[in-house]
Amino acid sequence: MRKIQTQGVHHITLNGADRQSSIDFWEGVLGMPFVFDQPNLDNPGEGHLYFDPGDGRLITIFTNEARKPDATPVPEAVGSLHHLAFAVSQASFWQIAARLDARGVKHSGPKDRGFMDSIYFRDPLGLRIELASYRFEPPEGCRHADVMIEAHKIRVARGDHHIDREHLADAIEALVERGQRSLSGDRTAKNPY
Repeated sequence: MRKIQTQGVHHITLNGADRQSSIDFWEGVLGMPFVFDQPNLDNPGEGHLYFDPGDGRLITIFTNEARKPDATPVPEAVGSLHHLAFAVSQASFWQIAARLDARGVKHSGPKDRGFMDSIYFRDPLGLRIELASYRFEPPEGCRHADVMIEAHKIRVARGDHHIDREHLADAIEALVERGQRSLSGDRTAKNPY
């Protein structure tokens, strides 16, 4: 028996309401370019809209003109989706609350997650959306996941409750030391003052 190796999220498809409300939310609120439009190949009575969330992957929406937006929160039962998270820059993150307020959208306000900042709100169909912003950039040649694994190891070794900024900084330092060569024989911290 062998496992099936995935290489990333290809796309996520959601059941939407009508075409225009989908475009208005995904492009008009979240800024995702509307990149592709065709019928749902499994249900000719529906449209299938494609949006780019910013990384070249796809968020797709099945639309049906007979469906209207219903803001009732989507059930969060076992096996169902709790929330969908999208990455934003720190510069954008600190504008989100005001931009949601301008639309009258209720939200959680900024949440400190230690390694990232998050804000939560519901889309017009009741799905919980998270906009998340990492508090760090990984070193050259590393991914965010590499920093997270290293920060987790540091946090556990220190007996700390959750990953925070200090763990991230120490993880980045360790990754740079292991992954980038130096002519120096001693790379420990120094005080030249």
